[in-house]
Amino acid sequence: MADVAEKAGVSRALVSIIFRNQPGAGEETRQRVLRVADEIGYRPDSAARLLARGRSRTLGVMFTVHQTFHTDLIEGIYAEVERLGYEVLLSGATQGRSEQKAVEALLSHRCEAVILLGSFAEPSFLDELGRRTVAVSVSRRVPHAHVDFVHTAEGKGVRQAMDHLVELGHRRIVHIDGGTGPGSAERRRAYRAAMRRHGLDSEARVIPGDHTERSGMETGRLLLAERDQGQPLPTAVLAGNDRSAMGLLMTLTRAGVEVPRDLSVVGYDDSHLSHLMPIGLTTVRQDAGLMAEYAVRFAVERLEKPELEPREAVLDPKLVVRGSSGPIPEPSA
Repeated sequence: MADVAEKAGVSRALVSIIFRNQPGAGEETRQRVLRVADEIGYRPDSAARLLARGRSRTLGVMFTVHQTFHTDLIEGIYAEVERLGYEVLLSGATQGRSEQKAVEALLSHRCEAVILLGSFAEPSFLDELGRRTVAVSVSRRVPHAHVDFVHTAEGKGVRQAMDHLVELGHRRIVHIDGGTGPGSAERRRAYRAAMRRHGLDSEARVIPGDHTERSGMETGRLLLAERDQGQPLPTAVLAGNDRSAMGLLMTLTRAGVEVPRDLSVVGYDDSHLSHLMPIGLTTVRQDAGLMAEYAVRFAVERLEKPELEPREAVLDPKLVVRGSSGPIPEPSA
């Protein structure tokens, strides 16, 4: 600022007034100062100014690299954060970089609150984090942890998917488990409950997996190997998420299995991937935009009113029927 003032021939105080867009400078002087600032490449450091006031107005977001649904959530977070006058800092968790490290990086950069997308962390870590700073967990609920929660009614979404498949005549419906992934336990319980409710206990089968394409591909190879040994394919598969469903679809179609004529596939999330395959994926939609809106709002409200207790938002899912699900296959002649 001193360099700008010297070159423009004005005081540093007047430069400060102009940069803060406050009255006190004539238009000609204002334009000269701004022109000089542009010439020497000066930009006001808004982060430093906020820190000087004791605020960064920055929300940190911890996400998992390669999780496509997290990309959809981040897009919604940016929109809501900018609307409320905050900034976003991202920190990714990878196979070689733990969630804890990703979160500590956000805190070291003066983030006022942390939004965790699909956290796998221990409940004790989430509780301790929520007592250190304002924290919001998206897609995963941990009872009694001192954080806000935003998630979809997992059981309701699975019930919609299962009712859809049963109405199409399916009985041999397999579930690819999401392992320890966010929402997986609830989805697994809801699948078993739906099979019982429809009188299909004897057909229930949960195949271990996780929220990756590899998991779906491995399940596809397993089912094809069983078919080669004389065991019929299931007529439908409910995958733990869209990524797993995509892996399954790739393996089956490469082996000549026609979806949905031979086998129906349903995913979960309605991430942008579900629109990209030649066969549109039937899936349970989680409203990423609304989840992001709640997460940001919870964080900002608790920053502005620290006395608020953590809250929970449970959003309704919606089954989106596309081309990967259809009636039960016709019996062979």
